[in-house]
Amino acid sequence: MSFPILSLLIFFPILGGIALLGIGKENVKGIKIMAFIVSIFELLFSLPLWFSFDKTTYQMQFVERHSWISLFNIEYYLGIDGISILFVLLSALITILCVLVSWNSIEKKVKEFFVSLLLLEGAMIGVFCALDFFLFYIFWEAMLIPMFLLIGVWGGPNRIYAATKFFLYTLVGSLLMLVGIITLYIQGGNTFDILALAGQHYPVKLQLMLFWAFFAAFAVKVPMWPVHTWLPDAHTEAPAAGSVVLAGILIKMGAYGFLRFSMPILPEATSAMMMPMLVLSLIGIVYGGIICLAQTDLKRLIAYSSVSHMGFVTLGIFALNTQSVEGGILQMINHGVVTGALFLGIGMVYERTHTRKISDYGGLATNMPVFASFFLLFTLASVGLPGTNGFIGELLILLGSFLTKPWVALIAASGLIIGAWYMLWLYQRIFFNPVNSRWNGIKELDAREIATFLPMVILIFWIGLYPNSMLEYMHVSVAHLLEQVTGNTAGIPSGVEVAVDTAVKATSHLPQVSH
Repeated sequence: MSFPILSLLIFFPILGGIALLGIGKENVKGIKIMAFIVSIFELLFSLPLWFSFDKTTYQMQFVERHSWISLFNIEYYLGIDGISILFVLLSALITILCVLVSWNSIEKKVKEFFVSLLLLEGAMIGVFCALDFFLFYIFWEAMLIPMFLLIGVWGGPNRIYAATKFFLYTLVGSLLMLVGIITLYIQGGNTFDILALAGQHYPVKLQLMLFWAFFAAFAVKVPMWPVHTWLPDAHTEAPAAGSVVLAGILIKMGAYGFLRFSMPILPEATSAMMMPMLVLSLIGIVYGGIICLAQTDLKRLIAYSSVSHMGFVTLGIFALNTQSVEGGILQMINHGVVTGALFLGIGMVYERTHTRKISDYGGLATNMPVFASFFLLFTLASVGLPGTNGFIGELLILLGSFLTKPWVALIAASGLIIGAWYMLWLYQRIFFNPVNSRWNGIKELDAREIATFLPMVILIFWIGLYPNSMLEYMHVSVAHLLEQVTGNTAGIPSGVEVAVDTAVKATSHLPQVSH
């Protein structure tokens, strides 16, 4: 029997969080150090996944499978492939940065905060590893509670409203998904096995119904237009760590759901809904960007930028070819890195100024040149400057969407122009407007804060200069995913069919593109 590394990754932070409860609340330093140690070991435990992963197969790896509730054929079934491995690793890294950025900013109920953060980490990793629908749903719902607490207890003045809105939106979508899961269980031969359910064929009408049931949960989580309105409120009120987790990991789970469930289990519905999903994605890209131009709050601006960036992700997924899907997955990682870094930076400067109003800033480049340099890099990565990670993800998405529908790529490209507009304008207002005398004595970044930024800087250049180090993990899994969609359907338009075939054949050339 192989070592249960996935179980270790899921339950180690959960047990670490429970262990924190045994430390006296007056021992604040001990609580922080313990949380940091747990998060560091979690990342170290995840590294064997990276080094031992077999990139030549689409089969699930590091599989753990045990009977759990035999009466309903429910299993404790875990495994990862080339799509999910990167999100497990990103979750482990993001949690460390959340601990560091919260070191001084969390002053009340410190123990409860770090317990919630570690419990959230375990549930997030569980979502990416679960191969049993029942188990997946438990982890999916379990994330709600600690995230609700992070926003509702440690958030801003309107935290209760924001937390409640987040909870209700996600819960309603999840309940509709539960209806879809139960329907699949009955129609699929009384099994919750995700891979087995993907190997069966369902009537087209049933697929369409199930597609929208899953859409309710996944679109809210992404979030796609028009069910995105909870996100700006949640980001604005959440503490820095909450915003980083939300942007870095949680909103990726909706797009992951489309990849893991909607596409392989409901291939004909996916093909039929391709055009509506592309249109919704384009609206999100353009609308999210335009709304950013009207924002006066730092966090709300970055929150709305997530709506636009995640529109690119869903556009890539539903363009249904290798370049676009791989670009969409890579862009999920890129968005987690870059937007997570931006929220880290906003959290650091908020600690010093206690304001998020953009007009209150000005001239920070004079008083905080190191911080200004880091933020400039994150800004340029966000707008997709060549050499940074944002560029290659957007390039692959636009290439893939052009293969499917050239006009889709043209509209999506306008989102890049809008993105450059609002991000560079934001940077100019914060760092190069006339100096606000209120910040003359503002403190520069300390060693802890610089250390928090460094992993993000490394990833921005690593992925930007050598993207194939990430893409090679997903090549085979994405090719198999697209084969499931195109091989099980007869209703794909011929133009799309040709595009998919061309893209799959071009897989071997992707390393050349990445250089």
